Amino acid sequence: MHPDILFVTLDSCRYDAFAAAHAPNLKSVGSLHRAKSPSHFTFGAHAAFFMGFTPGVADIAAPYVNPKFGKIFRMNAGGFSGMAKPRFDLDGPNIIEGLRRLGFAAIGTGAVGWFDPGTATGRVLTDPFEEFYFPGNSWSLGAQLRWIDAALAKRPSPHFVFLNIGETHVPYFHEGAPWDRQRNPCVPFRADNDAVECRRRQTACIEFVDSALASLLDRFAEGLIIVCGDHGDAWGEGGLWEHGISHDVVLEVPLLLRLPSAE
Repeated sequence: MHPDILFVTLDSCRYDAFAAAHAPNLKSVGSLHRAKSPSHFTFGAHAAFFMGFTPGVADIAAPYVNPKFGKIFRMNAGGFSGMAKPRFDLDGPNIIEGLRRLGFAAIGTGAVGWFDPGTATGRVLTDPFEEFYFPGNSWSLGAQLRWIDAALAKRPSPHFVFLNIGETHVPYFHEGAPWDRQRNPCVPFRADNDAVECRRRQTACIEFVDSALASLLDRFAEGLIIVCGDHGDAWGEGGLWEHGISHDVVLEVPLLLRLPSAE
């Protein structure tokens, strides 16, 4: 019997902001790793994730934390096999289809615009799922979690649940936040950005998300859990702001793994 799988991406979440945040539920998933993402923007990162190229730490010779050494998900036609056996060998065009071929019920929800199934680019990421929910904005985690609960209730295990969280994406806003959503402190090429406010807001959003995810994480306590950023944001480093640029702080993300023993 395969374990249930939960794959959570904290969109635009910087490693340093996550490390500093009070996030006991997320940090209980596993050791926190300072990893590098395969891309500096949402579509590119998730396209890689869905091919089995999750964030990794290149100088650790260990499977899963370093996907070059050994992948959690490996597509059978997908390049170098690694030094260690993958957790899942998969057939198909992506890990979602591959897991479905193994009998997983695959459901997903993504908050940022790249996951809009109403667009051709969005459908590249969302069509492989049996069912996908796009809330229409990046600050509706509560609605996403209610949708996941309803979708899980309709399908037997094993489940593969993908959740992209938008609260950590600019403008760094969550439901009930005491700041103006219309005032974005991190806009590329603008002269009046505020790195201190960026950090304050993203940290507060991480802590909001951590509290909201407690029940879902508990539901997958016996399963396989991946939590990571898809990329980070620049907050003035080198005069740069936001993401979509190849800079160390944009590629640096938190990574936490919980992998039950293989049967």
